[in-house]
Parts: sequence; C-alpha cells; structure tokens
Amino acid sequence: MLGTCEDTLFELFHGAIVSTILKDATAEEEIDERISKLEYIGFSSGLRLAERFTRDLPRFKDELDIIKFLCKDFWTAVFKKQVDNLRTNHQGVYVLQDSKFRMLEKVSNGRQYLDKSSRLLVYTCGLIRGWLAALNVPCVVTAEVISMPACKFHIHLQRSS
Repeated sequence: MLGTCEDTLFELFHGAIVSTILKDATAEEEIDERISKLEYIGFSSGLRLAERFTRDLPRFKDELDIIKFLCKDFWTAVFKKQVDNLRTNHQGVYVLQDSKFRMLEKVSNGRQYLDKSSRLLVYTCGLIRGWLAALNVPCVVTAEVISMPACKFHIHLQRSS
C-alpha cells in the first residue's frame, strides 16, 4: 500500500511542479525561461538521487554501464518499470524509449495534449542530465513524444576533445 501512496505522491508532485512553474506564462521568452527553471529542478533532483542510489555501489566500468543502470535500476525506482528499449550509435548518443511513460499516461487520451506534451518531459530530461552529471557523464538530454504515452529521451554525451 505504501508503494502506491508514494507513486501517487510523485505523480501529483510532478503535475503540480510543471503546472505551477508554467502557469500564466504567455510570452515565448517567458515560457522558455520557465522551462529552463523546470529542467534545472529536475537536474538538481537527479544529482541528489544519484548520490543516494550509488553511494554503496562499486564504481561503474564505463558510460555504457552507467546508462544501463539508469535504464534498469534508476528507471524502475522512479517510474516503476524499466526502459523498453535502449539504442546507441556508439558515438555518444543514446536513445531511451518508454512505450508507456508514466508521466504521460494520465493525459494520453487522444491528441488533445500532444502539442504541449513535451513540457511534461522537461523535468525528466533534467532528472536524467543531473543523474549522469553526478556520475561524471556530462550530456544534453532532449525528449520527443512519439504517440502518447510513448516517448524517447535522447542523451548526447559531451566529450572533451
């Protein structure tokens, strides 16, 4: 029962934070600024979660090991399921596909919210970026909605030259 309560609280928190931050933003510049703020909140949360999750774990072998852990253990802890598909081009780009992303399930009836659905993924993009930053894997994370509630998260690693 407690797990269900925690799940509901996380969904409510996510909805409230997205709604509160983006509420009443009208000008495109203002919307962009608020979306950046939302991504930063996710980033900060991801940093803290990575510190907690990995505190007692042995060091990861490489970035692929870190990404696999993200897709299995982290995703299961946060979203109650593993990522459905992980792809890479072996040149620093990873694509995580979730065919029933939890944060889109409640608004996935029809095409009504499809144009604004990417805003619901901004926090999670920050969460992933923060998680990876804490493990010394700097990256840029973007998301795309395929068809609700399916989505893809694109992780572009930033390698130093």
